[in-house]
Amino acid sequence: MAQLVIGIDTGGTYTDAALVKTQAGLEESGEVLAQAKAVTTKGDLAIGVGEALSGVFAAVPDLQGAQVAMVCLSTTLATNAIVEGHGSQVGVILIGFDDKMVERTGIAAALPGVKILRCAGGHTYGGGEKAPLDEAAISAFLTQTAHEIEAYAVAAEYSVRNPDHEHRARDLILAQSGLAVSVSSDLAHALDAPRRALTAALNARIISRITALISAVMTAMQVHAINAPLMIVKGDGTLASAANVALRPIETVLSGPAASVIGAKFLSGLDDFVVSDIGGTTTDIGVLENGWPKLNREGALIGGHRTMVRTIDLRTFALGGDSEVDVNDVSGKVILLPNRIVPLALLGAKYPQILADLRSQLADTENLPYASRFALRPFGASAASNLALPAKEAAIYARIGEAPVELAKIIHSPQDMRLLARLVKLGLVQIAGFTPSDAAHVLDHQAQWSREAALLGGLAFTRWRRMASMRAGEAECRVFAAEVFDEVVKQSGRVLIETLAETTFAKDDPLVQAALDGTGRYKGLRIAIKPAMPLVAVGGPGAIYYPELARRLDCELVLPPHGDVANAVGAAVGVIKVQSIVEITSAGLGNYRIHHAHGIETSHIPEEALARARAIAESEALARAQELGAGASERSTRVERVDLPDMKGDSGLIAATLYVECWGMPLAKN
Repeated sequence: MAQLVIGIDTGGTYTDAALVKTQAGLEESGEVLAQAKAVTTKGDLAIGVGEALSGVFAAVPDLQGAQVAMVCLSTTLATNAIVEGHGSQVGVILIGFDDKMVERTGIAAALPGVKILRCAGGHTYGGGEKAPLDEAAISAFLTQTAHEIEAYAVAAEYSVRNPDHEHRARDLILAQSGLAVSVSSDLAHALDAPRRALTAALNARIISRITALISAVMTAMQVHAINAPLMIVKGDGTLASAANVALRPIETVLSGPAASVIGAKFLSGLDDFVVSDIGGTTTDIGVLENGWPKLNREGALIGGHRTMVRTIDLRTFALGGDSEVDVNDVSGKVILLPNRIVPLALLGAKYPQILADLRSQLADTENLPYASRFALRPFGASAASNLALPAKEAAIYARIGEAPVELAKIIHSPQDMRLLARLVKLGLVQIAGFTPSDAAHVLDHQAQWSREAALLGGLAFTRWRRMASMRAGEAECRVFAAEVFDEVVKQSGRVLIETLAETTFAKDDPLVQAALDGTGRYKGLRIAIKPAMPLVAVGGPGAIYYPELARRLDCELVLPPHGDVANAVGAAVGVIKVQSIVEITSAGLGNYRIHHAHGIETSHIPEEALARARAIAESEALARAQELGAGASERSTRVERVDLPDMKGDSGLIAATLYVECWGMPLAKN
């Protein structure tokens, strides 16, 4: 039975939406009926989401909200919040941890100023109680932090072998404070307690952010009378219900790139390929083999902190259409900085008055500082008059009104620039300047924004940073734009090569440079480096840069239809997939312990222990899939075991781990 699903992706620059007609129960079947883009409004996410949804409804005039069976969302919000240090004040309770374990968590470095309680309790490797849980200490900690903490995280030693102390601490927190609690054994199964603790702490940190996003999307859905389930893409490319993700937001790390990978598979119809998703802020490259992307078994690395979150194995680097362009002070060569700024073309489209500012800069014969650069509040943000900012930062913020302002008019000293950088880090201010997107407008590769703003800004930039002649005009600006274009192509190709080679090359490696510079020659050698599989390029800038990259590498390039909204399409066609793990340990033959999410069971017969573990794992996987919103589910079971040699059947069983995976399509509205 066909159903209509809307996929939404909130990215750093754009919020994308796609209407997909899917065949219920058939993962590979579907058709994209409409797509829309809106500028992401970080000041109020509901505005950008609402505009993207309105674009879909405008593209299909007879579409009614009641016809939409489901809405699926992918997002970079969790990743950005952790990397940028945003989120709630968190209290962390570490049960049975010694000093070295606390240090190994890295929580103090990841969350400066966090409140941490270390108390007695925890279990042994076999799941026995190591020490009684100190509930009095937990209760006192809750009282002490009652007015400064917004969420709590709990981690106990060997809780994956016995979660009893974590569950008791969770129940105590809920009863005494009523605040959200992140429990480490709910988020990860590995024995490494310090990393589980960090994962739980970061999860607690961003609960409020994901809750706000879910609320914004639901508000936009209500405007269009959409009364359907809301699903969210996790970092491994699978879906979960919004209610479940609200408690496990860290699982949405790399959600946006994961959705793009799934969308690339759906749109290209391929099972084996390398995918590159280039957006406004980053480029993400991954490999699909046999129809499913590789997973990162080490756990996601977020802002330099290694967690236990399952994600698609992607190579991410800071290069996109909105990367800041600069030049080397000595050589004058183009540099692409890792930070994202607002393209001048976009700024000119939203605020045409900046064209006069740029013309004024070009008419000035003096060497204007910060020419072509502006400061502005995030799109959709209202004046934050009640901000508790230090006086000097507040003074800089007050100089930035409702419209963009030239940097030269608000920055009068190096200290002012440092203060402005602080406001940018807090997310209160954005910088606008020349970007690869502007270069693409100058070269007529893009046309959706203001080419005039890009051209004027490029001329102002080259005069300020490259000491270009006052007589320089469009021809000179096109030469500069072509250099920016070339640098994007070469950097994209380098990361593609390193991803496929699974290694890192020296920045000045002459063979890699020769393969990417367009000549394919190094001294007396002809150099060719060619991917062994097709390259699928998605994301808005993909069709701009990757045809040239494919020419230089002589590789097969696929630019699928609707590839510029592959993330939204991927969200719409995702599936729910969960894994349940049950372990069997022994204290000698005939004494088996079965460790699962609700405690420990014992058995004296190996066959019975294996059968019971399998039944528990299958039941947990099915229940979890249904909890996440799956309808009819399929499952598979894998067993890893350790046996004594030369023993028949199961009689030599020492230990075993049972993995049960359960998957199915989301259960949509009837």
